Amino acid sequence: MATTILKVDGMSCEHCVKAITKAVGALSGVANVAVDLGAKTVTVEHDPTAAPPDKIKSEIVDQGYDIIA
Repeated sequence: MATTILKVDGMSCEHCVKAITKAVGALSGVANVAVDLGAKTVTVEHDPTAAPPDKIKSEIVDQGYDIIA
């Protein structure tokens, strides 16, 4: 398992937390998703071969949020 921490812009409420948690959590290979609104981070524990970081980032962007480089 790997842990990826992403800075995400556009999250502001509990709906955002639920949307990201549901979308990323549904990816094959993802074991845990934790969203921190205050820090603007999404922490994902995942199998990097089944759910590579680029796939996780793409899913977050598809939900309408921006990844901060």
